[in-house]
Amino acid sequence: MALVILPGLNNLIEDISEEKKLPTQVVEAALREALLKGYERYRRTLYLGISEDPFEEEYFSNFDVGLDLEEEGYRVLASKIIVEEVESEDHQIALAEVMQVADDAQIGDTVVLDVTPEKEDFGRMAAATTKQVLAQKLRDQQRRMIQEEFADLEDPVLTARVIRFERQSIIMAVSSGLGRPEVEAELPRRDQLPNDNYRANATFKVFLKEVSEVPRRGPQLFVSRSNAGLVVYLFENEVPEIQEGSVRIVAVAREANPPSRSVGPRTKVAVDSIEREVDPVGACIGARGSRIQQVVNELRGEKIDVIRWSADPTQYICNSLSPARVEMVRLVDPEGQHAHVLVPPDQLSLAIGREGQNVRLAARLTGWKIDIKNSQEYDQTAEDSVVAELISQREEEEALQREAEERLAAEQATRAEEDARLRELYPLAEDEENEENEGNEAKNDDYVEDQTADSNSVENELSINNIDTETQTESMEDDSQEDTDEGGTR
Repeated sequence: MALVILPGLNNLIEDISEEKKLPTQVVEAALREALLKGYERYRRTLYLGISEDPFEEEYFSNFDVGLDLEEEGYRVLASKIIVEEVESEDHQIALAEVMQVADDAQIGDTVVLDVTPEKEDFGRMAAATTKQVLAQKLRDQQRRMIQEEFADLEDPVLTARVIRFERQSIIMAVSSGLGRPEVEAELPRRDQLPNDNYRANATFKVFLKEVSEVPRRGPQLFVSRSNAGLVVYLFENEVPEIQEGSVRIVAVAREANPPSRSVGPRTKVAVDSIEREVDPVGACIGARGSRIQQVVNELRGEKIDVIRWSADPTQYICNSLSPARVEMVRLVDPEGQHAHVLVPPDQLSLAIGREGQNVRLAARLTGWKIDIKNSQEYDQTAEDSVVAELISQREEEEALQREAEERLAAEQATRAEEDARLRELYPLAEDEENEENEGNEAKNDDYVEDQTADSNSVENELSINNIDTETQTESMEDDSQEDTDEGGTR
């Protein structure tokens, strides 16, 4: 068949490449695949209403499309195997037919033939399929490039612009760097801040949460305003001591979406200083709160508590409950990380916080289970007995967990032994191949050892012969010397 002319093919590829920000090679590959799907659709439509579709899923795997950019057209090519008798015309070709043009053809060789249909025969359905597949392939390539571009991004915080709203999610435009085109990212409902006013074209700092593969949508960017990494980034930008390394952020506990609307978002940040003369809390707050105020403004008024980290759990727990005043911290179960915090009656509600938010964040920050107790009503004997019961219960649970793990390990070992026994009785093909390979390797090793032994024996024989020869020579020299001595004496 003749070349199917596509007027303006080069301009089409260049326009798509510029619009989609894709290399021309990628656009050409997508166009070839779309034309191949269109040809497949054309072949299937020939059987519509006549008989059942005879083509399997991999039937057209030997077909390809070649683009001719100089003459602006395409051809459909089929790779066929030369056989004596043809069973499938799309995959095989008779040797006698090939011999008419190539005398040196042999059975088993592969030839490439032009099977391009006429442009008028291609059909409306095939053309529509080509268009749909091309659009889909271009979208897939765009998403794949997005995934590669953002997957290894060093700076996970981006500036995003609100584009539109989809159900409860917000679609935002983000860019990976200066001069790079904007791409769409999704801000789910659970990652939004209640104090944010999301309106069209409003800009926000967002944390790149993940680049994941969504079914039927390909790679997709998901950003977050509630991630703790956003708080860390904002402090790193506002506090020079953190950039220099003299102050470090040890832990962050954030509740950006509280369970109740009556409770606002809140964050606790634990900081420490490498240098003694540097106050880490003061460095993060700044003069008259100027530094932390910038962070609060970016997070739309979110409350932020900056506390000093301590290696001592007692002091660390006491600091984490700021701004409440603590009288005493009892580490009632250090192994289970359980602590009782005693506070005055007037500080009880402040230490617990509204709906328990303050103590909840302190527990997340320190990793300890914290119970707030009234210091005036605290009965140490009764509390110790309760804690002893809890410790006993925890130890029982840990013992049961260990028993379950040991039982599981024993079952796995028994199953492995049974599998090994069954493999000995009924060996698999791969096992037989491995045994043959091991046998061949052993034979090769034995052969090498035999050859080495033979060479060593030959060397030993040569060395013995050399020793005998040297011994004979020395004895002959001694005899001649004795004769000479006797003659001289005589």
